[in-house]
Amino acid sequence: MGTIKNTLWKQKLDQLLHKFFSGETMNYKQIIAIIIPIVVDQGFLVIMSLLNTAMISSSGVAAVSAVSMVDSLNIFLINVFVAIATGGTVIVAQYKGSGNQERVARSASQTISAVTGLSLIITACILAFHTPILNGLFGQAEEAVFQNAKLYLIGSCLSYPLIAMFQAINGVLRGMAETKTCLALSLIMNITYLLLNVLLVVWLDMGVMGLIISMLISRALGMATSLYYLTRINHSLQFKLKQLLHLDRSILAKIMFIGFPFALEQMFFNGGKLLTQTFIVKLGTAAMTINAISGSISMVFQIVGSALSIAIVTVVGQCIGRKNIKDARKFIKSLLGLSTVVFILVGIVLMPFFSYIVAIFSPPKEIISSIYALTLLIVFAQPFLWSLSFVLPAALRAAGDSRFTSVTSLISMWLFRIIFGYILGITLGFGLMGVWIAMVAEWGIRGAIFGWRFRGEKWYQHKII
Repeated sequence: MGTIKNTLWKQKLDQLLHKFFSGETMNYKQIIAIIIPIVVDQGFLVIMSLLNTAMISSSGVAAVSAVSMVDSLNIFLINVFVAIATGGTVIVAQYKGSGNQERVARSASQTISAVTGLSLIITACILAFHTPILNGLFGQAEEAVFQNAKLYLIGSCLSYPLIAMFQAINGVLRGMAETKTCLALSLIMNITYLLLNVLLVVWLDMGVMGLIISMLISRALGMATSLYYLTRINHSLQFKLKQLLHLDRSILAKIMFIGFPFALEQMFFNGGKLLTQTFIVKLGTAAMTINAISGSISMVFQIVGSALSIAIVTVVGQCIGRKNIKDARKFIKSLLGLSTVVFILVGIVLMPFFSYIVAIFSPPKEIISSIYALTLLIVFAQPFLWSLSFVLPAALRAAGDSRFTSVTSLISMWLFRIIFGYILGITLGFGLMGVWIAMVAEWGIRGAIFGWRFRGEKWYQHKII
């Protein structure tokens, strides 16, 4: 009897998955094979972030605040590399879908060249102007926080070319649907980072300097292993290092058509976040700590959503490469629905364990209630607003609709998250809660605009390849 029930359950599940996640371009098994490694990778990255924040907490509030501040700038810059790499992912995925292997290989080399070159320029600029940058962003921070931030920024900056090349190679592999390889490379780099942090930060109590050493070694290893895979193990691309020196303007133009607007979006979008950080600095070190811990916890709830926003680029890109708009629409709707359901389930499962999660960071008791309030806000808002605001634009971008998504994101960010956040948080005195309410409101407005765009036809009418 039990065997019959299991068989019926499997048949119903198979029918459900086939209905929503299978089409002419790919079937549900292929889509699951793309998604699962990315979910595992994102989950590991978030857990790593939580553990690293917890480990640096042992070095004091000043160290936590400094790392949080500079990581905002790091995210701002690394997302620029990721944006250009995403341009490569889209082009590689579309050529892969069209069956043009020669163009896939050329797109791969051009993506790596573009991202690495950009990272070297940014590294030189940050090293030259790190002091005025920190003064402009965090000049009102306490002296101990500022000095830790200066040390951490210089150390982080030296690792930019390493992480940029790693991200570029992973972007290429995702476009080819080799997400298992991306997961393996990510695990090698991040497990190394974790183990070195345990050694240097926890056992040897090296604080911020320990984080820097761990970061440089692990990212160098990540870059080296990814290059080794591309040159020695992956035979489909026939990739050689000398190809990085040969620039193909036509391919670069296609990559930048997608990547450049997205890079500008990331610069202004994360620049807005940095500006928001300056609001929070005015609220004091306690508010900065609450924001850092709450932000880390929110990342736990966003693991699957973030993974789907990455996976959907490969799925939609290959559909568009085959000129199958019907499949693209179907998979976008299905993945948006999946994201919403998962957000609800994650909130139900994790909120009862909030006290255990927040304990990882060892926060002062007086700020725990504030962290809980911010977490509760996003738990209720994410299922209905986050997917439309982040997963859907990734899909539109995969179809070549990069300019519209970028302009929309920039306008909504600056009009609502920044201006509205300042009014609520500072002018009206709602503090950190006001800043976060403005952020959630911006999700809703941006998501509504993207939903309207998706219902039309212009988003898939761009001819990229």
